[in-house]
Amino acid sequence: MAAAPVGFDTRRFRRVFGHFCTGVTVITTADAAGPAGFACQSFTPLSLDPPLVLFCPQQTSATWQRIRSAGVFCVNILADEHRDVSRTFGTSGPDKFAGLAWRPAPSGAPILPDALTWADCQITEIHPGGDHDIVVGRVTSLGECRDAGPLLFYRGRYTGTAPVSPHEVPEVVDTLLAWPRHTDWI
Repeated sequence: MAAAPVGFDTRRFRRVFGHFCTGVTVITTADAAGPAGFACQSFTPLSLDPPLVLFCPQQTSATWQRIRSAGVFCVNILADEHRDVSRTFGTSGPDKFAGLAWRPAPSGAPILPDALTWADCQITEIHPGGDHDIVVGRVTSLGECRDAGPLLFYRGRYTGTAPVSPHEVPEVVDTLLAWPRHTDWI
């Protein structure tokens, strides 16, 4: 893959795409060295049949190398109150799990306390994507969903959502993954 054009403004690239609101997850695994994980904004559900997700770790990440070697990972979707958890897992550090009472998913990968929900996955494909890898994982187990607001990242800051009444009719975008005729919107 070709490098950015000479003179390409990477700061502007970040600023422009900082206007795209993302959810915050922590991708975890466990191996002989213990638990490992990192904060990840580049996560998305990919397919219902088969059940696939994807995330994009930086190729040089030591945590990504451990996840890759383990072959399994757990996606922990963070709640609004997990800002400190995201900060901890968003930096390099010797033991991000110190003092954290996690429990194992069926694969053994850590499920973080009070995550909104989680998905246990097995790596099925890895594709190069510039300075990142594009990792596709098959979902093997799903957690229960907790009733709380999500942790979001927008314009370089954490944010949340406004409460939504459970009596409101879902918007079309709320049903895209469950929409029976996906060709209507693709």
